[in-house]
Amino acid sequence: MLIFVQNVSSESLEIAKATYQSGKAAFEKGLYREAIEQLEKAIALLSRNSRLGGEVQIWLVTAYEAAGRTEEAIALCEQLKRHPHSETSKQARELHYILKAPRLQRPREWMTEIPDLNAIPDNETKIRLAVNNTKSSKKQMPPEREFVDLTQVNTRDNRFIWMALIVIGLTLGGLFWLSL
Repeated sequence: MLIFVQNVSSESLEIAKATYQSGKAAFEKGLYREAIEQLEKAIALLSRNSRLGGEVQIWLVTAYEAAGRTEEAIALCEQLKRHPHSETSKQARELHYILKAPRLQRPREWMTEIPDLNAIPDNETKIRLAVNNTKSSKKQMPPEREFVDLTQVNTRDNRFIWMALIVIGLTLGGLFWLSL
């Protein structure tokens, strides 16, 4: 019977790890609500005082903050500061310090507002048409050549070419003489 219990806990550990990984993936995609759900499911399957449990909870703090649930993130950080795993408690202290830091006001001119183009009806077809037009117009037109006005070119002899030819001739003559 003891072996059966160990297999169940091993299975729940694997499920917890898979749920944890899907929670991290959702977080990295910006799906914070889904990440919170997955991370909370993973924590329910793990011991909160284990190293993996602490790691999942640190990710949950970050997901709470990203979802705008700052008070829950701070409360969880305060619990995690007393975590038995030293790395988890260190990360919790650092996150707690960041979360409790005062928010600085940014001037409006520093901000750039990005409009939501999906709200415009029939926008997708316009974008496809614009992309197709630019591709076809590039294929049809050959690249323009830049012509140089020869009246603006300085053609006066500055004796550089003659000097270079003399130096080359002397070098070749010297090499020929030394090879004999």
